[in-house]
Amino acid sequence: MAREFSANDAKLLITKHQDLLKNLKSVSRSEQFLRENISRAVEAYIEKEVFRVLSEVSVEELNREKRGIRVKPLIYHNLKTMVDVWGLSVENLSSIRGISEESAKVIKQTVDDFADKTRLEIKIKLSADNKTTEASELVKNVSIYKNSLNIIKQSKNVLSEYSDMIQQDIASLNFSTSGLKWLFSTKAKKLKATETHNKLNELLSGDYGLKANDIISNYLNISETNFDDAWNDFVNDNVNFYNILEELDPSLLGSENKVYGLPEDLAKEINDECLFPNGLTCTLRRYQEWGVKYILHQEKVLLGDEMGLGKTIQAIATMVSLKNIGLSHFLVVCPASVLTNWCREIEKHSLLKAIRVHGDDREDAIKLWLSSGGVAVTTFETVAHFNLPEEFKISLLVVDEAHYIKNPSAKRTSGTKNLCKYADRILFMTGTALENNVDEMIGLISILQPQVARSLKRIAFMSAAPQFREKVAPVYYRRKREEVLKELPDLIESKEWCEMSIDEEDVYEDAILARNFMQARRVSWNIDSLSKSSKANRLMEIVKEAEEENRKIIVFSYFLDTISKISEFLGDRCLEPITGALMPNRRQEIIDEFNNSPAGSVLVSQIQSGGTGLNIQSASVVVICEPQLKPSIENQAISRAYRMGQSRSVLVYRLLCENSIDEKITDLLEQKQKIFDAFADESVSAKKSMEIDEKLLGDIISEEIERISQKRGLTQPNTNENKEDKN
Repeated sequence: MAREFSANDAKLLITKHQDLLKNLKSVSRSEQFLRENISRAVEAYIEKEVFRVLSEVSVEELNREKRGIRVKPLIYHNLKTMVDVWGLSVENLSSIRGISEESAKVIKQTVDDFADKTRLEIKIKLSADNKTTEASELVKNVSIYKNSLNIIKQSKNVLSEYSDMIQQDIASLNFSTSGLKWLFSTKAKKLKATETHNKLNELLSGDYGLKANDIISNYLNISETNFDDAWNDFVNDNVNFYNILEELDPSLLGSENKVYGLPEDLAKEINDECLFPNGLTCTLRRYQEWGVKYILHQEKVLLGDEMGLGKTIQAIATMVSLKNIGLSHFLVVCPASVLTNWCREIEKHSLLKAIRVHGDDREDAIKLWLSSGGVAVTTFETVAHFNLPEEFKISLLVVDEAHYIKNPSAKRTSGTKNLCKYADRILFMTGTALENNVDEMIGLISILQPQVARSLKRIAFMSAAPQFREKVAPVYYRRKREEVLKELPDLIESKEWCEMSIDEEDVYEDAILARNFMQARRVSWNIDSLSKSSKANRLMEIVKEAEEENRKIIVFSYFLDTISKISEFLGDRCLEPITGALMPNRRQEIIDEFNNSPAGSVLVSQIQSGGTGLNIQSASVVVICEPQLKPSIENQAISRAYRMGQSRSVLVYRLLCENSIDEKITDLLEQKQKIFDAFADESVSAKKSMEIDEKLLGDIISEEIERISQKRGLTQPNTNENKEDKN
């Protein structure tokens, strides 16, 4: 029979297939290689950090333990810091006049021990604001590994499907690469070789060839990731970056604690709990996965994770897992201000259907939920409209901001408690530290697990003790940010002291003498034109600096008129302000607009309205216009930006005026904080003692009246009543 292809054609075809298989195998086996690249980058990062620490430690520290080391000869030879000595050998050290060989060994061992201890303390902390060579190399290698995983999986799948078959076809075609062998082969063998040749050609031009070449091309493109692309990847997806590092070695992030504070026996049970994440479209951090398992295992619990740790994500993941075992009806009760956010988060992070139950169509929405299932999202004010069939079961009832139902006589409390009767599983959530009020905590727990609540009442007086924490562990679970998010970028807080102009002083002093405390708190914001306001001008400088650094800004104030003035003053830079009067859906639209807005954009918000329920990691500058009387309000506001997913350092600016109540309030709160830090138990916060009450306010006003009266030469200050308002 006539030959349809030459020996060279066969050789070329076989070579192409062999090269393709070789490259696919190289991709499929590259995971370990890529992990080793990360490990090497981690080592380089840590060594650089050790070098930095040692360079800041004087050689005089060598004698801290009174070992009789002579430090002066080292300093004389310009060896002033630990790092100067670290790289030297015993021989180098002993060659220094005044340092014996024995002393050199002691010095070398001491410095090496110090370096080893330092190395153990170094944790990975990446920030888009600190792109050192070592950090960039680490980010690049993690990015390559992360983005290669799916390609590696595809390569393995293609090899599994085609490799054996292609190898067999190559073996059967091999003889045709020799003209002599072909000549003496049987007709049947030649026919078979022709079919194989055509088949291998079709594979190259068909689905296999397209897939294989795409895989190899995509892998090569990923492997060429540069520093800029890697940092952009980190900013957009840093959760996965940290998950990879945590998987390699939890100690790298300081999160090696595998039980997160739970008693050992309970922790073992939680660890064995099954989680079914199919349908969850986001990645859980390890501590979040642990939280979901806790909720699933314990069934009726109070999750008290600190703000910014992703309680909403854990609730959604729990619903997804329950959906995957056949359950269908979930209900979220939350404040009206975050209802829209809940609906969006559910549909963004899962395949679950969110049904909004609020407003005029609430009855129809309830009927739809009852018939079709999904996640009904409603408000505390709407729960009274849920008239459920007697035998109906809610698969999981989630109550966000559960401290809203702390008052037993409130309608929203009774309405929510009524829904609890229909729920097999209940999840209460609050970022408020309930340790601050043990009775409030026990009240909420009594709804969830009455038996546990009864046992806690007997020992409520010892809430700081391990016995109390062990008893509450089966129902109340709280992690703090510093315990599980040690990799968060820096939070940099600064006081911006502004010097009042004469006009500002006059307006402020008049308010004080009139005993109008709320007007006095508006210091610098309440003059006729903000162009003459020291705080407003400093704010404008901050905004311009932020724009130059490619940052966005959130500005918080307690007062509506201050918010209005700032919005007008900053003009087009500002989006529509967030206040308590804003409808929830509009509030979420503004957040979306802000997230998509350019650097230098400003979101102005009333601190009581914008301080809770919002996730605004796109902002990395927070400005607080006046000191708040409750530090917790400021902390909540800062947590809107300083939370999981933040990839940049967060800059917090507190605008303050000298020689005003700003100064006195700030000083008083700092004194209270020092006392709190010195004496308060970490688990029982003296929260109330941190606030400024009416008596303290009165004292501050009296001191200011006396100071200003003396300054103005007055003997009888005006005593008009204080008019408290937010306008």
